[in-house]
Amino acid sequence: MSRWWRPALLVLLVTAGSAVLLVTGWPTVESVRGATAGAGWLAPVLFTLLFTAFTLVPAPATLMGIAAGVLFGLPMGLATTMAAVAAGALIGFGLSRSLGREVIAGLGSARLRRLDERLRRGGLWTVAGGRLLPVIPYPVLSYACGLTSIRLRDYLAGSVLGVLPSAVAFVTIGAYGGDPSSVPFLLAVAGLVVLAAGALIAKRRRPRDTAPAAPAPPTPVG
Repeated sequence: MSRWWRPALLVLLVTAGSAVLLVTGWPTVESVRGATAGAGWLAPVLFTLLFTAFTLVPAPATLMGIAAGVLFGLPMGLATTMAAVAAGALIGFGLSRSLGREVIAGLGSARLRRLDERLRRGGLWTVAGGRLLPVIPYPVLSYACGLTSIRLRDYLAGSVLGVLPSAVAFVTIGAYGGDPSSVPFLLAVAGLVVLAAGALIAKRRRPRDTAPAAPAPPTPVG
């Protein structure tokens, strides 16, 4: 039982973070603005730290992307968003890799080994696809990847590349929300529609990993 204390700690940390979010309530753009307004030049740093925390629990990360655009405009808003995305991806991966990978690797499940090998071979592009079409919630994919043998550089690059299109769209919506008829705003909304449609199609067509069929019984001789 001693080997299970690490994954149990990981579950406890995620559960505790989710509980704090439920107790304090979902943030609004105005509450985020209020939390960073008095920070002066440190506001982007404070916002990035807050955003990073939201990437580790089932939190409204899309709202934070929009808030980044509202508060800082497109260039700085996108920079803070991507910094938070990269930091959150690293922290989630690191926690899962250090606290749960050893136990998962020791289970000896053939199905888990196949899934692990598939993700390791796909590497960067598998993670990028998972981030681009968010069929799996952001923190769930971060923790799941940490349990596999995927290389850190492939995971991080895939996370950044996969999130970038939706991050650009949400930050643009926040930055140009005051003029919803503007070309950047309309392009951002159109991009999100395309991503949502792609995610829906991917979810419906997602192949299921099935166990290998049992060998057929030997044919009687004689």
